[in-house]
Amino acid sequence: MAGFTVWDYVIFAAMLLVSAVIGVYYAFVGEGQKTSKDFLMGGRSMSALPVALSLTASFMSAVTVLGTPAEIYRYGAVFCIFAITYALVVLCSAEIFLPVFYRLGITSTYEYLELRFNKYLRLCGTLLFIIQTTLYTGIVIYAPALALNQVTGFDLWGAVVATGVVCTFYCTLGGLKAVVWTDVFQVGIMVAGFSAVIIRAAVVQEGIGRIVNDSYYGGRLNFWDFDPNPLQRHTFWTIVIGGTFTWTGIYGVNQSQVQRYIACKSRFHAKMSLYVNLVGLWVILACAALCGLALYSIYKDCDPWTSKQVSAFDQLMPYLVLDILHDFPGVPGLFVASAYSGTLSTVSSSINALAAVTVEDLIRPYFRSLSEKKLSWISMGMSLFYGGVCIAMAALASLLGALLQAALSIFGMVGGPLLGLFALGILCSFANGIGAFVGLVSGFAISLWVGIGSQIYPPLPERTKPLPLSTIGCNISSGNLTATENPLTTVFSTPSAERPALADNWYSLSYLYFSTVGTLITVAVGIIISLLTGTSSRAVIECILDCLQTKMSKELSYPQEVLVTLLQTL
Repeated sequence: MAGFTVWDYVIFAAMLLVSAVIGVYYAFVGEGQKTSKDFLMGGRSMSALPVALSLTASFMSAVTVLGTPAEIYRYGAVFCIFAITYALVVLCSAEIFLPVFYRLGITSTYEYLELRFNKYLRLCGTLLFIIQTTLYTGIVIYAPALALNQVTGFDLWGAVVATGVVCTFYCTLGGLKAVVWTDVFQVGIMVAGFSAVIIRAAVVQEGIGRIVNDSYYGGRLNFWDFDPNPLQRHTFWTIVIGGTFTWTGIYGVNQSQVQRYIACKSRFHAKMSLYVNLVGLWVILACAALCGLALYSIYKDCDPWTSKQVSAFDQLMPYLVLDILHDFPGVPGLFVASAYSGTLSTVSSSINALAAVTVEDLIRPYFRSLSEKKLSWISMGMSLFYGGVCIAMAALASLLGALLQAALSIFGMVGGPLLGLFALGILCSFANGIGAFVGLVSGFAISLWVGIGSQIYPPLPERTKPLPLSTIGCNISSGNLTATENPLTTVFSTPSAERPALADNWYSLSYLYFSTVGTLITVAVGIIISLLTGTSSRAVIECILDCLQTKMSKELSYPQEVLVTLLQTL
């Protein structure tokens, strides 16, 4: 199979160059970044449409570009039920969490935890976010680079360093505005990459109808599985219920997402950005689903993984691109630019969010004499620092090997307890700091227990339901594998004698329920402990008043409706 050509490298380099130029432009337009608010929040003057596209771009990381089509190829189109999940997530985020965060006028979402509970819970939330985000961002940089390198020959560390450096460059110079507008450009590149694959696949297979027909007879159009068993990996219920909790933890309370929509110039624009973003999520999901079905239609008789043409499922999309687009110079490069656009958008959002929580939660409260100009320079310095940390984490990820999946799962597990902590504060007027802390620790411990157990004892195939793969049409030897044998049964199964009783029950819980368990445990324990410790709304109100008086005396004023907003949550 042909490798990359000069034109492919030119397309990829052009994508990086345009992203860097956008950063330079926003470093100097409007007299640059005068204050930390300008740098971290875009002066709170953003409009709905670019923020919506930025939210969509960050959602669609390289993991989505490479992983979602492979997921549908391997397990079927039940993944498309996430379309319902996304609607529920946006509704919850826009109607429950956004009004509170926006009216408070805060920069860091974890500042709410101090206003509602105490400064120690704010510190806990901040540190958990920093740890999970730096780890995840390193993996987001490294994992797609490895997959593309092994199939296309695209230089591994050259791509890792180039994307990391360019991303750090425009984040450090241009702040949030550069992040948002590069995301707008990059989401266009991502859709173009997906579209090129879909159009060419339709031509190769002589129409979308044949792709759908092959997928139907291959069992890939398995949309409706209403099995209520929470141990099944993907069903209607695990995706709708578990997926809603998982993604609300990202869209509702995660700094990387929240920071952008509360930077809008009005609450209306903030809400509109979420609802317009929902349309973008549906478009991306549809594109990824079509690519997955095209993968199956083209390789239904000669699976590249079973026949050892690729060594991992996330290499299937690059393999397909080189297979069907090698006669079109520059188009494979467009797809690689699409995958790395996903990486850039995710990493840039993470770097900007990390800088924001560090400045707002770890520096500003303890160094109150710093001027806004100095804080702006510190914010830039933090962006530069975290860019370097993310590149270093990519190097660490290269040494983790089989632990990559575990690290990604742990990232999701942290989100559930944090979602529970915010939900406890907003929805339960009597919750106090002691209850919130014990709830957070309990939810985090339970989530880690089930999550780590699932990595040590992976669910058996009857729980994950991988669909049959065939090599009957291959011209090469496939070893001892038969035409319809699914090698996943030997890869993931563990002899029953070695599996403890919890392995096929508790540890086999669908990964989408990890966040659900963490959220519910946090809220339940928080409510019980708060009631046992005899809290009252009056105590919470007094805490809020004391916090506001302290901050206002230091001339760090909040909007006038801060107190009203907090009291409305009680």
